[in-house]
Amino acid sequence: IIGFNIRKCTHFSKTLVKLCLNCSHPDTQSPYLPNTESFQLGELCTERDPCDPHKGLFCDFGSPANRKIGVCTAKDGAPCIFGGTVYRSGESFQSSCKYQCTCLDGAVGCMPLCSMDVRLPSPDCPFPRRVKLPGKCCEEWVCDEPKDQTVVGPALAAYRLEDTFGPDPTMMRANCLVQTTEWSACSKTCGMGISTRVTNDNASCRLEKQSRLCMVRPCEADLEENIKKGKKCIRTPKISKPIKFELSGCTSMKTYRAKFCGVCTDGRCCTPHRTTTLPVEFKCPDGEVMKKNMMFIKTCACHYNCPGDNDIFESLYYRKMYGDMA
Repeated sequence: IIGFNIRKCTHFSKTLVKLCLNCSHPDTQSPYLPNTESFQLGELCTERDPCDPHKGLFCDFGSPANRKIGVCTAKDGAPCIFGGTVYRSGESFQSSCKYQCTCLDGAVGCMPLCSMDVRLPSPDCPFPRRVKLPGKCCEEWVCDEPKDQTVVGPALAAYRLEDTFGPDPTMMRANCLVQTTEWSACSKTCGMGISTRVTNDNASCRLEKQSRLCMVRPCEADLEENIKKGKKCIRTPKISKPIKFELSGCTSMKTYRAKFCGVCTDGRCCTPHRTTTLPVEFKCPDGEVMKKNMMFIKTCACHYNCPGDNDIFESLYYRKMYGDMA
């Protein structure tokens, strides 16, 4: 290695830059061994520890300009690698019979293909449950045989795991029982992602899938430095300046003083707890203006109920948000 005289290193420290702690050669000129592994999307990086160039990633140091540690960020239009296959930015694909996925600037977001409808107990089906049928990909609703004494209350409670400020699921309107699921968790832990829900709150009373943009926190934000002494978390850090959102090269026409969720140093993760949905207009370089619904955070919660590392399906649907005002 040019500039180094390291023969053998038997133990590394757990720092970002690998530090040789026990070298067999006594005349080692430098304690540092350059990292030969490239870091992935969302991971920390330095000039010595670069991001994976094969995936179109670069080390974004943000501001101020003298930062030494950055975050691996995807270039606009960067491809995605999913299940060993390379997909172009904007390309959609079916990862399995249950999920439809889309590649967007190096990140993959997936939405369920199986119905997310909620079947409430009724006189002709007091005990509905979803089961996996042979030869079928998606689970389907079946009705158990009625008990001697039908008790609708406990069965009904099983399908109301969380309170909601959305449409009242018990409300009848024009022969329509309005049902709305909670918004799924944001598809990305930092940067712009997608959140979805299913509702029949429309004129035809048909189930439809709704989506909105979401940003739990900016990828370039160094939030740990804002944690107060003696504390292990910062739940909702204050953003000093209004910001503009960016989506595929387009920029929001207005600035927003948005709230974001913070971080913890004890293994907990902070996620949106109560949210609202508002329209945001984006202006593109070609002059086109598009309007997208977007999640705005009201409060966050820090907890140990965190999704697994790099598990996109768990991060999408394991932790759900509630209390949405839209």
